[in-house]
Amino acid sequence: MGSPVAELIEVEELGHRFRDGSWGLRNLNLKIAERDILLLAGRNGSGKTLLARHLIGLARPSTGRVLYRGTAVDRDPERARRGIGLVFQDSEAQIVGQTVIEDASFGPYNLGWSPELVRDRAGRALALVGLEDRHERRPDSLSGGERRRLAIAGILAMEPECVVLDEPFANLDLVAIRQVLDVIRRLAAAGRTLVIVTHELEKCLAHASRLVIMDGGSIAYDGAPEGPPPERFEDYGLVNPYRYGRRREELTWLT
Repeated sequence: MGSPVAELIEVEELGHRFRDGSWGLRNLNLKIAERDILLLAGRNGSGKTLLARHLIGLARPSTGRVLYRGTAVDRDPERARRGIGLVFQDSEAQIVGQTVIEDASFGPYNLGWSPELVRDRAGRALALVGLEDRHERRPDSLSGGERRRLAIAGILAMEPECVVLDEPFANLDLVAIRQVLDVIRRLAAAGRTLVIVTHELEKCLAHASRLVIMDGGSIAYDGAPEGPPPERFEDYGLVNPYRYGRRREELTWLT
């Protein structure tokens, strides 16, 4: 028998109440295990991005808690941010370096690593996202897809256990979407835990091990990617990816 899969992140009765008294998240429970490739889906305003922010301590719970490796994130947010990397939907906001290699080095440099280790980790991260020949390029000279991959590399260089990608395909053309999907496939093959926040299931459902659908700040479905009845996707504000009789293994834009 193989070793048991460890829980990396645990969300327990999480609630987030806004200043106007409305609830963005309510009584939310979720466990994310090592090596999960979890798609977090739902209509706009369902709470997906808000949950992603809670995972790394960018938002504080009104009720409940989020645990990373058994420690509450709001008690030690720096530890959580070292272990869980978030790539924002507006990934260009995360790009701060004057060159590609400088940008990929920014995170590990600020962790206090040695110059040799910083160069090694930044170089590895850029190679993983296919930017190994762009080290001296200016980020503003890159295409939209390349800048998205650079933002991912900046997170990977810090070697988090889990990478959260918030709407990674937003505003990208077909070529760039395929490039980002290829990065996701490489990370999954390397055993990385991934949380992919998206409403575009037809682009990447084939690569998921698990599907979580949010609706109204709560979890409406949590299980196998092929699990929900086809008609329920529209109930949750999503396009049914299985329309036209497609199978799950066909639901990727990588081919």
